[in-house]
Amino acid sequence: MTRAGIVRAGLVLGTLALVAAASPASAEIVSRESDITSIRLGQRIWVDDGSCKAGEIKQVTGTKLTPQGVSTVKQCVSRRGARPN
Repeated sequence: MTRAGIVRAGLVLGTLALVAAASPASAEIVSRESDITSIRLGQRIWVDDGSCKAGEIKQVTGTKLTPQGVSTVKQCVSRRGARPN
């Protein structure tokens, strides 16, 4: 393999590694917030507990690492976006 081929192969492998690392964490749907035992940074969990208005679902997202663990943000979002990957 030539030097250019080695460099090209390295770039392709590096790009694939970045794409894999940047892919969003998979989401899941639970019926109660108490069913969430742990959450990772960037992870989204949808809670279908009826607390949001019609056509929406509560989204809990792990946003920041604190000494106590991962802090979360809760918001109501459209159900159209609530589809697990």
